[in-house]
Amino acid sequence: MAASVRLSPAARSLFDEPLAIAVQGLGPRQQVTLRTSLRDETGELFQASARYQAGDDGQLDLARCPALPGGSFSGLEPMGLLWALQPQKPFWRLVKRDVQSPFLLQLEVFEGHGERPGRLLAQAQHERAFLRDGVRRVPVRDGRIRATLFLPPGSGPFPGIIDLYGTGGGLPEYRACLLANHGFAVLALAFYGYEDLPKGMKEFHLEYFEEAVNYMLQHSQVKGPGIGLLGHSKGGDLCVSMASFLKGITATALINGSVANVGAVLRYKDITIPPLGINPKRVKVSKSGIADIIDVLNNPLEGPDQQSFIPLEKAECCFLFIVGQDDHNWKSEFFAVEGSKRLQAHGKEKPEIVCYPGAGHYIEPPFFPMCAASMHLLFGKPVMWGGEPKAHCEAQMDAWQQIQAFFHKHLTGKPSGTSSKL
Repeated sequence: MAASVRLSPAARSLFDEPLAIAVQGLGPRQQVTLRTSLRDETGELFQASARYQAGDDGQLDLARCPALPGGSFSGLEPMGLLWALQPQKPFWRLVKRDVQSPFLLQLEVFEGHGERPGRLLAQAQHERAFLRDGVRRVPVRDGRIRATLFLPPGSGPFPGIIDLYGTGGGLPEYRACLLANHGFAVLALAFYGYEDLPKGMKEFHLEYFEEAVNYMLQHSQVKGPGIGLLGHSKGGDLCVSMASFLKGITATALINGSVANVGAVLRYKDITIPPLGINPKRVKVSKSGIADIIDVLNNPLEGPDQQSFIPLEKAECCFLFIVGQDDHNWKSEFFAVEGSKRLQAHGKEKPEIVCYPGAGHYIEPPFFPMCAASMHLLFGKPVMWGGEPKAHCEAQMDAWQQIQAFFHKHLTGKPSGTSSKL
């Protein structure tokens, strides 16, 4: 009997769903190396490999069989071949640009545990998709708004969320559409470096974001009375600013966000919030040329930098802070704690803070491989993002559940366990 790969689901799964991997038809206790490969839309290759030994019956089930030392990971890791994928090009991060097409995952089974792959015994292909059947992708060009709205299947209305990424600019859609698969109407909002929006991060006007909030509040498919905000990194402090000054925000979730305004002047009507000061002399550069920028920002509790602290006590919403405790972009845990102190000092509800030891800055949806370092647009050189791959992967899975539960609770009034399953 020839060896064959058995995947479940067989041909296609959503990117944030687990994938069961097994190999059958091997010899008793046969040693094999499994390798996964995936190319992003620019053609860059990501790979992971692991060493295994089949059971006495020639079966190998990754849910029950630990990987042996010598590969990309070891131990019992049913999804290790996905989260351990690493770019063959240094400082490259896995990003999905076109959510309407899946990533194609290749899985190969090789004989033995050698440094070079042995004879190919079996192979399989699998599509990792981003859009569930029936989810609608609606480009939005309304007034100044440049965005994409994702609507779940069904008649609605649905709890609404605005999703903001960080200093990369452009219009990333992958987190928004994966969230829409779970029953939310999600607006992925560009705010610079896209179409006719400003090219650089010099200053942002909150009126632009207010237009997006009003668009969602008035949309027939969005369930009121308020909406949620989800922001990562720079998108996080923009969400804090939106929650602090704009009406109609019920719940705000930040992934490694800041409670001080960072990187650009923020204006709203007659209010100006300067960016937090930086000291480039505090950059530490490793022997391999990677910059550690964790200490670059000034303290928003001291001197003139206090003007950069966003007045989040004005917000009329609940907050969730997702914190990677090994974030090397900035001190996310410090920001979360100071935000919490400020809210409570003004008689506001204590925010939820969920901390993940071993998680870095880029806490993405589940099964995105950890990016340890990549180019930083503002610094113009590779920077360290932090994180330890296994702990980071586990954080991504848990944070994804925490974020959905938070929005279900505050936007629909019912815990996620009782929500209608799509």
